[in-house]
Amino acid sequence: MAGNSDPLSPRAKLAVTAGKAVAAASRAAGRGSGSVIGGRVALKLDPDLLARLAQNLDVILVSATNGKTTTTRLIAEALRAAGPVVSNALGANMPAGITSALAGSSEARYGVIEVDEKYLAGVARDTAPKCIALLNLSRDQLDRAAETRMLAENWREGLAGSKAVVVANCDDPLVVWAASSSPNVIWVAAGQMWKDDAWSCPSCGGVMQRPGDDWFCGECGFRRPTPSWALSGDHVLDPHGSAWPIHLQLPGRANKANAASSAAVAAVFGVPPQVALERMYQVQAVAGRYDIVQFQGRDLRLLLAKNPAGWLETFSLIDPPPTPVILSVNARGADGTDTSWLWDVDYTRLTGHPICVVGDRRLDLAVRLEVADQHFQVYENLDQAVAACPPGRIEVIANYTAFQDLRRRVGN
Repeated sequence: MAGNSDPLSPRAKLAVTAGKAVAAASRAAGRGSGSVIGGRVALKLDPDLLARLAQNLDVILVSATNGKTTTTRLIAEALRAAGPVVSNALGANMPAGITSALAGSSEARYGVIEVDEKYLAGVARDTAPKCIALLNLSRDQLDRAAETRMLAENWREGLAGSKAVVVANCDDPLVVWAASSSPNVIWVAAGQMWKDDAWSCPSCGGVMQRPGDDWFCGECGFRRPTPSWALSGDHVLDPHGSAWPIHLQLPGRANKANAASSAAVAAVFGVPPQVALERMYQVQAVAGRYDIVQFQGRDLRLLLAKNPAGWLETFSLIDPPPTPVILSVNARGADGTDTSWLWDVDYTRLTGHPICVVGDRRLDLAVRLEVADQHFQVYENLDQAVAACPPGRIEVIANYTAFQDLRRRVGN
């Protein structure tokens, strides 16, 4: 457990103060939260600042391709039952943003930190976490991120011999292979809807066998470990076999899976599943995701989907046809400029929905929808799309920067 801190060195205090000042100036100029630029300035002044800020916290790191922001929020809510928490709740998940988040609280006992997949090993080295939650790995930002097995290898090497308790999804072979280098792993059966990145064995390259929910490699024997926690319908099963009901305001099976992993993390710190899950109910939206907003007299539900696995999960939770759907895709730096992933998404799941397409890369998406034999219309902007939608609540699905554009337009 983290104890009372030694005071920060004068250099570290200067770095924290300067970072906060720059962040405040960025916010005043209307250029976002300022957490990233503030963190960069602070780390420039004290390169060891992240490690200094983390040394007096019980740090929990959360990494995945999908679901890490929501899971970070759920864990943070659960752990508040045991003490004050500091977290990068807005999703700035690289070292600069993480540094800004930790600099924002000197009273916290727990640091619940979302970490970009590429940076997990380095952030773990700097922060000496007590627990690391690994949820899934799939293709994302193809122009920036390494191939998924390379990311898994980076995790595996970075976590080898780690003193952290690793809470890992046993249904994702890439996560299992990455986590297996750690001496202390708690396996959670959280499920895996998207399987297209896990058909070859990460250990030997052989073909994975996937009967039902099980998986194994027939060539080298690498196989799904036995979980001690599991998602079972609307319940979390703990290691004693007790079933705890999940009551979330967040929609979909994926968020129940996030809650199961979060309950397992909370238990590492002595928070019982019942208490943890009750606290998770307080979460209504996460950085605008799942928010229902009013715009032009219509109800819009804002949903974020950044990659094929995320779009698949999102399609599973939208209201059935004839609910109108607006899709928005950009390809800016934060999204990844390669839109070829659109061809991996099964858009036939939208059959029967009136579809409107907006965003910087609306024509890329239009070609993909045409090939999928979907009925859609392309519009210049959100205002036109909303005006064209038939009555009823509108599901709005967007990738990262498109989602931020939409939030600004609707005043969310």
